[in-house]
Amino acid sequence: MEQADYVHLVRVSELASAENSHAYRRSVALFAALGYAWVLGCLILALCLLLWAGSHLLAGQWRFVWVMTAIASLSLFWNSLRALWFKVDKAEGIALMPEDAPALFEALERIRRKMAGPGIDAVYLTRDFNASIRQVPRWGVVGGVRNELSLGLPLMMAQDRNRLLAVLAHEYGHLRGGHGKFGAWVYRTRLSWTRLYEGMQDDSGVASFATRKFLHWYFPRFLARTFAMARQDEYEADKAAAGLLGQTVMADALVEIDVRQQWFQQKFWPLHWRSARKQAVPMGPYSVMKYWLAQPVKPAFARQALKANLRLKSGLEDTHPVLRERVDALTGERPQLPQQWSAGGALALLNPRKLGEWLKSFDKQWCLENASAWKEHHARLARSERMLAQLEGEGYQSVADLLLRVHLMLRLDPHAEVRALYQEVLRREPDNAKALAGMVDVLPPDMGDVQLDMLERLFDLHVEYRWWAANFAVELLESRQQIGVEGELVQALKLWRERVRQTSELEDRFSEELMQTPLLSALLPHGLTDFEISEVEAELRNFRAVSQAWLVRKQLNTIRSRPVFLLLAEMDGLGEEEGDALGEQIHDRLEVPGKLYVMRVQQAATLDDIARQGLKPVYLRTFAG
Repeated sequence: MEQADYVHLVRVSELASAENSHAYRRSVALFAALGYAWVLGCLILALCLLLWAGSHLLAGQWRFVWVMTAIASLSLFWNSLRALWFKVDKAEGIALMPEDAPALFEALERIRRKMAGPGIDAVYLTRDFNASIRQVPRWGVVGGVRNELSLGLPLMMAQDRNRLLAVLAHEYGHLRGGHGKFGAWVYRTRLSWTRLYEGMQDDSGVASFATRKFLHWYFPRFLARTFAMARQDEYEADKAAAGLLGQTVMADALVEIDVRQQWFQQKFWPLHWRSARKQAVPMGPYSVMKYWLAQPVKPAFARQALKANLRLKSGLEDTHPVLRERVDALTGERPQLPQQWSAGGALALLNPRKLGEWLKSFDKQWCLENASAWKEHHARLARSERMLAQLEGEGYQSVADLLLRVHLMLRLDPHAEVRALYQEVLRREPDNAKALAGMVDVLPPDMGDVQLDMLERLFDLHVEYRWWAANFAVELLESRQQIGVEGELVQALKLWRERVRQTSELEDRFSEELMQTPLLSALLPHGLTDFEISEVEAELRNFRAVSQAWLVRKQLNTIRSRPVFLLLAEMDGLGEEEGDALGEQIHDRLEVPGKLYVMRVQQAATLDDIARQGLKPVYLRTFAG
C-alpha cells in the first residue's frame, strides 16, 4: 500500500470515529474478525487437505502429488496453529510482590475498584523512564489475558505520589470495561495473522502464496482502520485518570514527564558519561539518578523544553497524541509548566528497605552492559585531555588551535569557561563563524542585545549558519517577550520568524540536492587536521566489522560553504539490517565539523569507483586490532 493511501484510510477512520464511535468500533471488530476468519480458514483447509492426501497415502497410493499435498498441508496446519497459539516475550525488570511495595499495591487496588476493571496480575520494576500496561495472552487467541504493569524506577524518582498515581490510572484506563477487552482482542488478532505471515515466508505452496497475498493486502488496512481507535483510547484513558485524580494533577503529570524526559536525555546522561573522565571503571547511574531527578528543573531549560514540545504535531508513527493535544482535550487550555515540581515522593510507594537493593541491582546490570562503551569513552576523554594539555603548553596559537582548545574544553566540561578564547578569535577574525556562533551560545541571558547583534552578523555573512541563527534569535526574542521586555521586540520577532521560514525552505532544498546528487560526485578532500583524523581512526577501531573506511567532503551548490562529510565504510560479515544499525552507531560516535553521512560499501563496483577517484582510506583494520 502506498503511503498516501495509508494516510487516506487513517483520515477516513478518524472521521468515522468522530461521527459515530460505536459504529466505527463495530466496523473495526468486523475487519479484525476477517483476520481470524482467514487464520481459521487456513487451519480448516490444512486439515481437509491433510485428510484427503492422508487417505490416499494410507491406501498405498504413494504418488508425488499426494506426498507433496501432505507436506504442504502439514506446513500450512503448523503455521496456522502457531498463529493461534503463540508466546509473548517475558517482561523485563524485577517482579514486585505486595510486601515489596505495599502502598503501591494498595493504590493499584483502589484504582481498580474505582474503575471497575480487572486486576493486575504482575508488576515489574524497570530501568525505563516510563510506565505501561500490556495484556499478554495466556493461551493464544483461545484463552484469557494476563495484565502486566511495567513501572520505571526513574519515573518514580521524578514524580510525586499523586502525579504518579495519575499516570498509573491512565495506564489502567486502557483495561477498563469493554475498552480493554476489545483492545486485547484486536491485539491478539494482529499477533495471530502476523505470526502466520512470518511462518509462511519460506513456504512456496499455493495456499501459502495466497495467504501472503491476503496479508499483504490486509495488514496495512488493519493498522489504518485501528489507528483512530488506538488514539481515541489514549484520550479516554487521560479522562479516566483525570476523573480520579483531577484535571490539574493529570495535566501537570503529562507536562512534567515530558520536560523531565528531555532533561533526562539532554542533561543527566551526558553528565553521567562525563564521569568517565576520571573513572576508568563504569559507575552505576541509578543511585545518583535518585538525587538529580528529585531536583526542580531549571526555569530556562523547562521553558525551552516545553516550547520544543509545543512545536510537535501528531503524526501517524505513534498512536499517542502530542502533549499539546492531550492537555487541550483535558483542560481546553495550552500546556503550562507546573507551579511546583515533584521531589520524588512517589518512591514512598516502595519498601524503603528494598529500594537500596534494587538500585544496586540496576547499577550492576547497567555497568555490565556498558563496560566496553565506558572504557572507549574514557580513552576518548583521555586523548582530549592530552591534546588540550599540549595546546595549552604551546606559545602563540593560531585561530584553528584556539577553536580546537574550545572544542576540547567543552567536550570535557560543557560548562567550561571559554568566552575569553572566543573573544581572542574574534579580535583576530571579527567575522569568524564558529566564534560568533559559540559566543552567542555562551553569553548570559542579560546580554541579549549583544547576542542579537552577533546573530545579525552571522546571518548576513554566513549562509550555512542562517537557519541556526534565525531559530536562536526567535527563541531569544520569545523568551524576552515572556518576561515583559518592551521596545521594538514585536517587529524584530516578525523579521526573524520570516527568516526562519525562508531558511527552512533553503534547508529543504539543501537536503533535496544531497539526496539527488550521485554518491561519488562533487567530492573534495576531507580537510581535517591530523588530530581530527586520529580521533576518527580511534573511534572506528571500536567497530571490528569495519575493515576499511574513506572520508570525503561533498560540495553542494545550495549551500556551498556548508561542509558535508561522507564516511564510506566497508563492513565484513553483516546483513543489511546489521549493517544499517552499525552505520547509525558510527554516525553517533564520530565527530566531524559538519553534517556526516555514513554509507556502507558492499559492492565491488563501488570499490572500483572509489579507486578511480584516487581516494585513500583514513582507516585500515589491522589483524592485531
